[in-house]
Amino acid sequence: MDRQRILIIFGAAWISAALLTWFFWSRTSAPQAEKTVKVVAAIRDMAAGQKLKPGDLKTIAMPAKDLPKLALLDPQLASGRALLYPVMANEPLSSNKLSSATGADGLPATIEMGMRAVSIPIADVSGVAGLIQPRSHVDVLFTRPGSMAEAMTTVVLEDAVVLSIGRNTEVAPAAAPQAGTGAPAATPNISVTQTRAVTLLVTPEDARKVELAKNQGRLSLALRNPLDKSRIENNQAVTAEVLDPQLFTRVRRPLAVGGAPGTAVRDPQAWAALTGAEPAKKTEKKEPPKPRVVVDVFRGDKHLQETFQ
Repeated sequence: MDRQRILIIFGAAWISAALLTWFFWSRTSAPQAEKTVKVVAAIRDMAAGQKLKPGDLKTIAMPAKDLPKLALLDPQLASGRALLYPVMANEPLSSNKLSSATGADGLPATIEMGMRAVSIPIADVSGVAGLIQPRSHVDVLFTRPGSMAEAMTTVVLEDAVVLSIGRNTEVAPAAAPQAGTGAPAATPNISVTQTRAVTLLVTPEDARKVELAKNQGRLSLALRNPLDKSRIENNQAVTAEVLDPQLFTRVRRPLAVGGAPGTAVRDPQAWAALTGAEPAKKTEKKEPPKPRVVVDVFRGDKHLQETFQ
């Protein structure tokens, strides 16, 4: 009986030692299962300025302890944004390496090959009362100031795409209705004299036209339907003759202004007679002074000067 008990105790001790040995070995030698997280990564090497598409992105698993700061976990958060820095294949993407979703820092990536971005200043009056938004299609009108005979307006560009309004590259969200009223929230009152910059996508040739027109007169925008691809067949400059054809017809006829017929459209006396404005005063030309002759006369030690007209 004592022998059997000794064998049982010996067997239990041997099994316990084997279990303890296996436990310590598994804890020190066996690989540990780490927690992993799926992050968005680039599928290939890409340069800075490239706009990301869904085909450029993939998800990879990496240990949670090695997760980069500001790493993106959803591919939709990276799609459509531009790279601010070069990335390598399988490199996790973080928000600080991409342009903002609504900012202008990624604007160069949206410019198509062979196109240029040019900005023009507009106010609410010349910008369709603020109705123009990014990705709108507009015509650019140029107005040259001057008198009625000199003023004119013409279309410089047709069907130009708006890239941004100021630094905003996305369409502004609609105002949410106020609680209990169903009316949209009040928008801040913007003065009509406030000037903003509108960036347009144009060709290099059109960029030169816009720059010249910007420095020679005033530019304004005409909003058009994005599906309207029509062009103006006869893009002639519009003058004051369109506003008052009868006035120009009378000017072209012989007119008695001060007893002399006037036939020139740019004749200021004719315009004054037709419009009721005060005629321009004629400046009388003064005759130049006659030359004088100075003669030096010496009488002994005296010196005199005689002046003759």
